[in-house]
Amino acid sequence: MRTAAVLLAGGTGTRLYPASRSDRPKQFRAFGDDDRSLLRRAADRAAFADAVYVVTRERFAARAAELVPEATVLVEPDAKDTGPALAYATARVRDDLSADAVCCCLPADHVAGDGFADVLERACRVAAETNALVTLGVEPDRPATEYGYVEPGDDHGDYADVALFREKPDRTTADRLREAGALWNAGTFAWRPDAFLDEAETGPLAPLVAALRDGDPERGYEAVEPISVDYAVLERTDRAAVVPADVAWDDLGSWDALERVRETDGDGNVRVGDALTVDASGNVLASDEAHVSVLGVEDLVVAAYDDRVLVLPKAESQRVRDVVAELRERDLF
Repeated sequence: MRTAAVLLAGGTGTRLYPASRSDRPKQFRAFGDDDRSLLRRAADRAAFADAVYVVTRERFAARAAELVPEATVLVEPDAKDTGPALAYATARVRDDLSADAVCCCLPADHVAGDGFADVLERACRVAAETNALVTLGVEPDRPATEYGYVEPGDDHGDYADVALFREKPDRTTADRLREAGALWNAGTFAWRPDAFLDEAETGPLAPLVAALRDGDPERGYEAVEPISVDYAVLERTDRAAVVPADVAWDDLGSWDALERVRETDGDGNVRVGDALTVDASGNVLASDEAHVSVLGVEDLVVAAYDDRVLVLPKAESQRVRDVVAELRERDLF
C-alpha cells in the first residue's frame, strides 16, 4: 500500500482574526508550545506517508513550499471549498502514484494529540482493504455544537459503517448524540482514488471529475459551485465508513479553542506569546511580537497580531466572523 498525505491549506480561518488574515492565514501560524506552524504539524502527523501534497491557493503556494519542503504543492484553479479541492488532489495522486494508492486527507489547521498518527494509518489500511470512503470520528469529550457528528452503524472491529451524518446540532441534540455513541466528524478522510472519484462523478462534482479525467481542471472548476466534500460525496454514498479516534483533537476554529489545546495558569488564563495578567482570570491572550497586559478583567480574548488588535468577550468567540465581514466590506481584511 502506497499512501499520499493530502493537506488542505487554502482556507483563511476568519474566526482567528487577526492572527489569521487574507494574506497570512492561520495554518501558517504557530499556536503550540514550539514554533512549528499548524501546517508543519499536520505534515509531521502524516510522516508515515510515501508522498505529501499541499492543496492551496496561488497566493499561499510559496509559503506552503517553504514550510513543507518535501511536499508537492497543488494550486487550485479557484477556491471552491473542500469538495473540488479533494477531487483535484485525489486525481493528481491517482496520476502520480496509482489508482491503488490511498489518499490520507487532513486539514492543515487542526490540533491533535498523541496517537492521532496511528489512527490515520489505521484509516488508510481500512480504505485499502475495504475500498470504502473512510472518515475519522473523534470520541466527544463534551456536547460540542460547533462540529458535525457521525452516527456509527454496524461495527467491524477497526471501523464501522456510517449510519448517518449529522449537521452541527443544538446543545440538547449534541447531548443526545454523545450519549448515543455518535462521534465528531473530524473532516479527515482516507480513500483509494478511484473509489472516491467513482462516487464523486454521480453528484455535484461530476463536471469536475469528467474534466479531470480529460486533464482540464480549469474547465471543471468553472463548471461547479463551491461545496464541501461532506455534502458533495460523503453524505451521498453508501460506501462510507468511520474509524473511531479516542485522542485529543480540536479544529482550532475560534479563540476560545486555545483553552482546550494550551495549558492555563492558576487563574485559567491562556497565553500565546508575551503576556502579563494582574488580578485577571479566564482570559485568552495571544500575540506575535507585541506584549499584552491585562488588569482586573475576566473571560476576555485579547489578540494582537501585526498591526491589528482584537478584544471581545470569550463567550462571543464565534462572532469574530462578524468583525471580518465588516472589515471585508471596507477592504481591510
